[in-house]
Amino acid sequence: MLISKTSQYAIQAMIYLATREPEIKVTAHDIAEQLDLPTTYLSKIMQTLSKHALVRSTRGPTGGFSLGRAAVSINLMQILIITEGINFTKECLLGLKECDEATKCPVHDQWQPVKLKITRLLKHQTLHALSNDVKSGKYRINEIPYLAKEILM
Repeated sequence: MLISKTSQYAIQAMIYLATREPEIKVTAHDIAEQLDLPTTYLSKIMQTLSKHALVRSTRGPTGGFSLGRAAVSINLMQILIITEGINFTKECLLGLKECDEATKCPVHDQWQPVKLKITRLLKHQTLHALSNDVKSGKYRINEIPYLAKEILM
């Protein structure tokens, strides 16, 4: 249940949009520039999020992206289900095709409680709370991946 670059970029872009005023539209290019992300890749991610109504896409010279609904009603799990797929929380840590209570992998019993805690965390982390942390200066969006690397070292 580790997340891909696609998911990381989607979350960063969504937090960025949540820090903006709802009526302000931002282009994928501007988001990518602010977060130091690849523009073409981010554009595709934003279109996917738009298809699932997490962001609103407006075309034209004054177009761009904005949140599809209030930040308080969007959590990280909703974003990850779109970017990783509906079954991403059910996948085996070791990548086995079948891993459940009936057909356990070697780390199933140790991983299951951790996975449940992570799932709860993702469901309770709203864009509203995360964007407030960014706005308050507690965190900077474009430093999130680097912070994770420091914790793991």
